[in-house]
Amino acid sequence: MPRVVHFEIPADDPERATEFYRKVFGWEIEKWEGPFDYWLVNTGEESEPGINGAIMSRGINGIVKNAVAVDSVDEYINKIEAAGGKMSMEKSEIPGVGIIAEFKDTEGNISIILEPADR
Repeated sequence: MPRVVHFEIPADDPERATEFYRKVFGWEIEKWEGPFDYWLVNTGEESEPGINGAIMSRGINGIVKNAVAVDSVDEYINKIEAAGGKMSMEKSEIPGVGIIAEFKDTEGNISIILEPADR
């Protein structure tokens, strides 16, 4: 069953936001070495319940997004559309991470589907 595996927090000033979350929750946050500004967030020990995420520059939507891991982005694009959702970003590949696509559910909430590269 697909699970939420990642979150993204948008920020006007990502470095200020990373400092806030470090101070408040003690999260470990490191700048990603990928092709765009993205700070990876480790929220705790792997043995504890919860997920990790990222802080990024505020984009067009500027909302918190969850990423759901799936076996096939193409399969889930079809399922999303059949259930009344709409794709809001074409699928694309992030080298070393996987294939992603963004969608709106029937209530207008935006989330991401992720087909991890290691599957």
